[in-house]
Order: sequence, then C-alpha cells, then structure tokens
Amino acid sequence: MKYRYFIKLAFNGTRYHGWQIQKNSTTVQQVLNNALSIILNSEINVTGAGRTDAGVHAKEFYAHFDTDNNIYNKERFNLIYKLNNFLPFDISIYDIIPVKNKAHARFDAISRTYKYYLTKIKNPFYNGLSYFVYGNLNIDLMNEGAKVLYEYKDFSCFSKSHTQVKTNNCKIYYAKWIEKNNKLVFTIKADRFLRNMVRAIVGTLLEIGKEKININDLRQIIKSKNRSNAGYSVPAKGLFLTNIEYPEDIFIL
Repeated sequence: MKYRYFIKLAFNGTRYHGWQIQKNSTTVQQVLNNALSIILNSEINVTGAGRTDAGVHAKEFYAHFDTDNNIYNKERFNLIYKLNNFLPFDISIYDIIPVKNKAHARFDAISRTYKYYLTKIKNPFYNGLSYFVYGNLNIDLMNEGAKVLYEYKDFSCFSKSHTQVKTNNCKIYYAKWIEKNNKLVFTIKADRFLRNMVRAIVGTLLEIGKEKININDLRQIIKSKNRSNAGYSVPAKGLFLTNIEYPEDIFIL
C-alpha cells in the first residue's frame, strides 16, 4: 500500500536553477528527491506545487510524495528532523502532512501568493533578497496600475514566450504595493500564475511608477497579449512565494 504525504518547506533559491529537475543544473527538487530517497531507503520523487524560476525563493512551498512507509506521529517528526539535518542550509522542512491518495500539490492548489521586495537605498544586507531601484517612484500610480489587473483574465503579455500551457487566463484576487522605511513590497495573489508573470508585472508597474508609461498604456499592453509590449522582468532575487492555499478535505486529520 502506498501512502501520500505533503511536505511543507521553504528555500532560498539563490544557489538553485529553480525548483524543477533539469540536466546539468542543481535544483531544489533534485536535492529533496535525493535526501528523501537516502533517508527512506527507496526511490522517492516529489511533485512540487509549481515551477519557480532560477533564483526565486519560497517562504512556503508544498510538494507531495508517495511511499510504502506509514509515517505518523513520532516517525513523522523523526523524518522532519533527519531531513533538516541532511539537507543544505538553504532548504528547510517545516512539516510532513498525511493527505488523501489523490491529493496533488500542484493541481489542488486554490491560490498562490507572491511578494516582491524592492529597496530604494543601497543596503548590503538586502542584496540577494531584494532589488535596489534608484530614483523616485510614484507609489499611488503603481497601485492604480495594480488595480487594473483585476479587470482582466488573459495575461499573455506577462508570460514568458513559447511556454506550453493550455490557457493564459488567471484570476487575480489581490495586488498592492506597500512602502515602509525605503522598502517596497508588492503582494499579488491569484488562482494561478504564468511563467515569469510576477516579475514582468513588477517591471511594468515600475515603468508606471517612474511615469514612463501611464494607466491607459497598461490597459493597451494587457489587451495586446504581446510580451514585448510589457515592461522588463525584474531580477529573480526579490521574488518570494509566500503562501499556497488548499482545500481542507484533502488532508487526513
């Protein structure tokens, strides 16, 4: 009999070429597969909640795996302890959660939330985890632009070219900039995201904040469905996946 479990984890993506296994590159999925396979003494392949780009971080990420081992209570906590001792410093396991056999870390997700961190002053302690932007930014205009996102579903203009997906439609639930002490945080929540979508949205909203384009330009960019019309992709280092929601009925309580 196979048992399925969700792993709740976090990782600093600086040293990794994203989540998904790739040839000739170190990825989070590869490292986690290796750790689980060694500790459980059987081949384990985890399935992640999504695909993060190289250098992107996750404060909260989920993956699922199947095993013959019935991991409950003390065994579960022992496995968490062993994994955290085995894994490198930049990957941390928070929990291992029993779920129903058909539960899926990617397809059962109801929503995902990302945050993008900017700093307006050069600070060596933020380097690597935020993006330094020089010059004045009109935050009110950037938030007006963020509200425009609610009006649309097709975000092809913010998607990486030649990405094979069934649809470029996404439902945006929340999008807002907050500024405090020379730091800016953009939070965006949606039912799904396209590849490179958040970084392209941030780059485009920065163009609005610098008053290089206006709100009407943003509407035309979205309607064009053309990636070349949108703003630049901001660096991956400032992007964090911070929350994933699932229906409660997939968990075994």
